[in-house]
Amino acid sequence: MRIKSRKVVIIGAGHVGSHAGYALAAQGLAEEIVYIDVDKKKAKAQALDIYDATVYLSHRVVVKVGDYSDAADAELMVIAAGPLPDINQTRMDTLGDTVKIMKDVVENIKESGFGGIIVSISNPADVIAHYIQNQLNYPPERIISTSTTLDSARLRRALSQALNVDQKSICAYVMGEHGESQMVPWSSVTVAGKPITQLITENPEKYGSLDLKSIAEEGRLGGWHVLEGKGSTEFGIGTSLAEIARAILCDEKRILPVSVFLNGQYGQKELYASVPAVLGNNGVEQIIEINMTEEEKKLFNNSCNIMRDNYLISLKL
Repeated sequence: MRIKSRKVVIIGAGHVGSHAGYALAAQGLAEEIVYIDVDKKKAKAQALDIYDATVYLSHRVVVKVGDYSDAADAELMVIAAGPLPDINQTRMDTLGDTVKIMKDVVENIKESGFGGIIVSISNPADVIAHYIQNQLNYPPERIISTSTTLDSARLRRALSQALNVDQKSICAYVMGEHGESQMVPWSSVTVAGKPITQLITENPEKYGSLDLKSIAEEGRLGGWHVLEGKGSTEFGIGTSLAEIARAILCDEKRILPVSVFLNGQYGQKELYASVPAVLGNNGVEQIIEINMTEEEKKLFNNSCNIMRDNYLISLKL
């Protein structure tokens, strides 16, 4: 019996796609990575650059440039095509330009014979994931977006710095939109398993001065700090993609904050939004509904309403 290798197709060979591919290769999550891009010269260069690096990595990985026919036997497809927002735009402002690109991407996916799981990175993340799912008429549990996976990491980093506690000891999710309306359910944030609200109450001298609103804002602005400084985010999103890929390809049943199709959960229907979800070989295997205060529910619902409005706009573009 022939052992099947893990094959990942990445659509888009720019800053995000290239770092996603390198993270997959460096962590040994795929045996074959294929880049697809309208700029074939750039895609070939990115593939060759990563392939050269694999000589000194601990896992053998074949990295090459290809076309959509290569997707037919792939387990995972990463969509990282589309424009980066400039410093004067929000992610949602790129919707029109991204949809133009996705129209071509979707048609090519339809013809490719691909039947695996799709992880979309393209912004605006949640709306584009919903748009792709609608246009492909694909099982929604098999299309997700990275969405607030990276925002949650940025939040944990900001909390770690404020608390002087390692970020791996903090459990905190950013939910809703990967964008301006994202929210933090502080009532569910824990440090070493203890709710942060309880930590503040029990030790007001040490933690009472924590400004949770400012910490949430620092998490939201994390991407913009990077964008302003060097023009694009790369390492954080590449590693975030690798975490999601590992959960799926290795059937980890790991809970990560990703954008998934809600159909009744959190009181939302037929909408993509970022919430904690169990990921495995089948894609989204369970959506975890965490408890939120009434105020947190309002913030989450507001974020969902913004994404729903923009999704409807995307269908008219």
